[in-house]
Amino acid sequence: MRRNMRARWVRAAAALSLLISSAKTVLAFGQVSESASQTSQSPKPPPPLGGSIPRQEENKQTPNAVPDERWNLFWQATSVGQYHGSFRSPYKDPQFSLQDYPERDVSLTTTLFLGLRLDQNTQVYFNPEIAGGKGFSGVNGLANSSNGELPRVASATPKPYLARLYLSHDFGLGSRKESFESAENQLGGQRSLIRYTVTVGRFTLTDFFDNNRYTHDPRTQFLGWAVMFNGAWDYPADVRGYTWGWVHEFHTVNWSFRYGSGAMPRVANGLRFDRRVLRDRGDVFELERRHQIRKHPGTIRLLGYANHANAGTYQDAIRLAKQNGTAPEITATRRPGTLKYGFGINAEQEITSDIGIFSRLGWNDGKTESFAFTAIDRLASGGVSFTGRRWRRPYDTAASELTASGLSGVHASYLALGGHDFLLGDGRLQYGPECIWESYYSARLFPGLFASLNYQRVANPAFNQDRGPVSIYSVRLHWALGKQTLGMQ
Repeated sequence: MRRNMRARWVRAAAALSLLISSAKTVLAFGQVSESASQTSQSPKPPPPLGGSIPRQEENKQTPNAVPDERWNLFWQATSVGQYHGSFRSPYKDPQFSLQDYPERDVSLTTTLFLGLRLDQNTQVYFNPEIAGGKGFSGVNGLANSSNGELPRVASATPKPYLARLYLSHDFGLGSRKESFESAENQLGGQRSLIRYTVTVGRFTLTDFFDNNRYTHDPRTQFLGWAVMFNGAWDYPADVRGYTWGWVHEFHTVNWSFRYGSGAMPRVANGLRFDRRVLRDRGDVFELERRHQIRKHPGTIRLLGYANHANAGTYQDAIRLAKQNGTAPEITATRRPGTLKYGFGINAEQEITSDIGIFSRLGWNDGKTESFAFTAIDRLASGGVSFTGRRWRRPYDTAASELTASGLSGVHASYLALGGHDFLLGDGRLQYGPECIWESYYSARLFPGLFASLNYQRVANPAFNQDRGPVSIYSVRLHWALGKQTLGMQ
């Protein structure tokens, strides 16, 4: 145990040195946090409720005219430490189950966000990233995994990689303009209020789809996988959550429509992509309606997706297992072009300037192999978020939510017969919905640095009533800096 602890600290120290190096790179551009500090100390209102800057552009608007930035640069580092104790477990799989003994794990990520304006309507974004950490039981044993900062990579050693590199171009329609503040992967300035935008390159489709003001960023908000995004959306991505593709968006005053297409991995949870994109790819559509209720903003989003991949089906795996007298194995039934489809609803509503509520519903066909994100076929989640203004902590956030995840009947039968998904399988199953109650408190220690305490209570881990419940405790540190320069007018 001591050797393991020493090894973890060695890896953490190595990752920390990489974080410091990244910070030095940012600081070399000048006084990185000066403008951010001045803004934070002024009497302006706090950031959007939820504690983070949402990723999607239509929620980053500002009523005041903002000069067009030539470029901007941001940097973030996030570390999450987690612990769970022992729990009831009459049986388990040594590889795919959440282990029933106490586990302690740490994750570290650091990212540079560079944005550059090529002309008035064309922007390019570049995000190199370093991530390390392995998570509980190799990030196995929970459908709604407990740390959204952790991908299912093979090594806990921090490694650099390309997160995003994409080009975005606006085709403006009409003379009306709206302003956007400078933020990660968003250049400050004015854009046409009614516009058609094309984005091409490497990104995560969750940058553009299924956004939610109160729960979208595990670095500052909820940590659970099926809370930050819709867990029933098996969005196309590699093991780290990114893909190559394109996104088309049409924005009007109150409506937005999006279509995106991304490469699917060659195998479930794989690192390499299937290049046969005319046959195997993931397509996603979203319709968004923005509104106000008594001057409080809200948004409803309708999402649909269709994935084609070299994937298997649960019914074929069960049929083949009965013929062979073995446990079912989904990988033995894989066929190119196998279809998986689903739908989602995403809603957010500000109640007062300090209180907001949110909800997601998700469904997919439940017949096809869980391939890219996680093993959830049905989803219902909802929660509430508060700013700390009432207790004189306007930049703090307290939030709580409940997520219930479920499986289709054939998917549950597959697991009950001893089958495995790429992250689930206890060897047998007494099916029940996986329900997780998650709450957190995020406190701003000083401008740019936030500390959070998080608690998750898991009932029926991996949809198994025979195991659990499990309590998960997390501590998160998030540090963000940024420098902006105003250039092109």
